[in-house]
Amino acid sequence: MQTIITSILVFGLLILVHELGHYFVARLAGIKVLELAIGFGPKLYSWRKNETDYSVRVFPLGGFCRMLGENPEEASEVDSFSQKPILSRAAVLFAGAAMNLFLAITVFFIVFFFIIGIPDTDSARIGYVIEGSPAEAIGIQTGDTIAAIDGVSVDKWEEVLTIISAKPNTNIMLIIEREGIFKELSVVSETAPDSTRGMIGIGPVIQKYKLLPSLQASLQRFGVVIASVSQVVTGQAPLDIAGPVGIIFVIGEVAQTGFVNLMMLTALISISLGIVNLLPIPALDGGRLFLLLVEALRGRRIDPEKEGIIHFIGFALLILSILYVTYQDLLRWDIIPGN
Repeated sequence: MQTIITSILVFGLLILVHELGHYFVARLAGIKVLELAIGFGPKLYSWRKNETDYSVRVFPLGGFCRMLGENPEEASEVDSFSQKPILSRAAVLFAGAAMNLFLAITVFFIVFFFIIGIPDTDSARIGYVIEGSPAEAIGIQTGDTIAAIDGVSVDKWEEVLTIISAKPNTNIMLIIEREGIFKELSVVSETAPDSTRGMIGIGPVIQKYKLLPSLQASLQRFGVVIASVSQVVTGQAPLDIAGPVGIIFVIGEVAQTGFVNLMMLTALISISLGIVNLLPIPALDGGRLFLLLVEALRGRRIDPEKEGIIHFIGFALLILSILYVTYQDLLRWDIIPGN
């Protein structure tokens, strides 16, 4: 039950943000929005305001923002999507993915700013000592400042990390400052798990509520994820596809490891959703953006009926792909018997 509830909350947030991107930009562009829905299937709850229907539906694995002019029969009506300039239509289509990417940065920022903080790399002051580590064994305490390592003066945490990392299983001489008094201590480093780096079991001071460092860390993490997803999309890294069922199971497992990990996963899924949605695949926003590019190059619109057929075929293939991936998820997670 916890897995289902958590998955609904995560999917609901991602879909809501995505569709709100389309909704707000459409309204700004003067396009009439007929319905904003979260989920698919029968309506659980709905209301109407300012000629727009709002609804929450049974299946939370999707949603839509239905605008006037998306159907060929409405193409000639005033305030329809079809009657707006190409740039306005492109902005509306791009807004959903953009909001997912923005959500990821926001989630990262919330995690770094409010929850886990940012390491203070501008000093060599020790923020924590790992229990049972070599540093604890020789009496190093939280709040101590490392002044020198093997005769080399240090004043930034990166210098501390660089020197100790290069000395696995080595006797290291430290000069520690504690309350204005300098002490010389000898410690034998260990090798960090799954690496060849040296470590003695200390960490930097962690600072919360630091605006610019938290924003910088958020953008750096965002850039790393974007690069990783891009490598998968371009074939530079192996593709491991998970459908809705697989994602639900992953969300459930990650949720059990802690709220921070769940938030990080939410940001990762949001980035993936944003990038995949911009791929030039019919029925996705990227496919519609590609047709707008074709329209701009041709100098005239693609016939609405032909465009509708293209999207219908793309949607059908997309559904088949989802069904196939879902079947593989069911096999992978032993929900149905298979080899």
